[in-house]
Amino acid sequence: MTVTPYRVLLVGAGNIARAVHLPAFLELPADFRVAGVVDTDPAAARSLAADFSVPHHSTDLPASLGEVRPDLVVVASPPVAHREQVVAALRAGAWVWCEKPPALSLAEYDAMTAAEGEQGPYAPIVFQHRFGSGAEHARALISSGELGPPLVAHCQTTWYRDDAYYAVPWRGTWATEGAGPALGLGIHQIDLLLDLLGQWAEIRAMAGRLARDVETDDVTTATVRFASGALATVVNSALSPRQSSHLRIDLRDATIELNHLYGHGNDDWTYTPAPGIEAARAAAWARPAEDVPSSHAAQLRSLLADMRAGRRPRASAGDGRRALELISAMYKSALTGRPVLAGEIAPGDPFYTALHGSVPGWAPEGSRR
Repeated sequence: MTVTPYRVLLVGAGNIARAVHLPAFLELPADFRVAGVVDTDPAAARSLAADFSVPHHSTDLPASLGEVRPDLVVVASPPVAHREQVVAALRAGAWVWCEKPPALSLAEYDAMTAAEGEQGPYAPIVFQHRFGSGAEHARALISSGELGPPLVAHCQTTWYRDDAYYAVPWRGTWATEGAGPALGLGIHQIDLLLDLLGQWAEIRAMAGRLARDVETDDVTTATVRFASGALATVVNSALSPRQSSHLRIDLRDATIELNHLYGHGNDDWTYTPAPGIEAARAAAWARPAEDVPSSHAAQLRSLLADMRAGRRPRASAGDGRRALELISAMYKSALTGRPVLAGEIAPGDPFYTALHGSVPGWAPEGSRR
């Protein structure tokens, strides 16, 4: 039986669309056809359309939704535009695949998911680090209890972003980027940590403006207590010359480590058995035979299966919200100097609508109450 490819509308014609999203769709030509591209810069939209033989390009999203009639809208624009664009696409009847960070606040994210239908369309977030064979293998081992309960974890996104990076007008401000490196850089690794360890319970954090001329911050550190009782440290930096994305989980019977930068394969994961663990048992934890790197393509294949089945995809609704909630709580703890509990940030809390929480010394002058 011939299956008609899903029509895709790409919103945002920047590097992430050109270098990552379009190549992922080109791997699945029988399943997806990129039918249009929208960008506020007409030259960027026209150039991307010409380079990839996309038939439609425009600066007008509502008009494009009507003309292209997409099945899937990829939102790859700056985060300040996500809420409006995701809601418009969902209301037009299209599924949405939204780049990180999903929104500037929990209030915006909740407005996005409120536009979903009970039976779809749905709006998952691009959290590709939890997809791929290495992450799936680690998740299966942890959730099965084979390695014992998790006890200690470390989640590190220590990257380097220079002054030129922050010269882009929408970066480094609360109003357009939403927050500092925890939201813009570390959210992928944080999402993977939560995907492996489950619900968190309490967080204590600090934030600093140490070296970049930004309105937000350039470093955050935190200690997190999980519902399981496990304790974790989370470090996010835009100031680290030797860049690394590192995840370590110490369980009763083994240590799991992941070392990479922007994506991982099977060889980036290591398993160290605790003293006294039988060799045969540890050998059973070996990396999976198939090596599927974490990537947009890996998540896209999962999303395709969900679209075909008409079911809610991973990284949507509450599952896609967890990392943003933890990061919001991280800023609330850092800027108020007190611990924050899971579920505490709700409508009426100033950190629900902005990650600076209107705190003097951090919030822009015009936003303080």
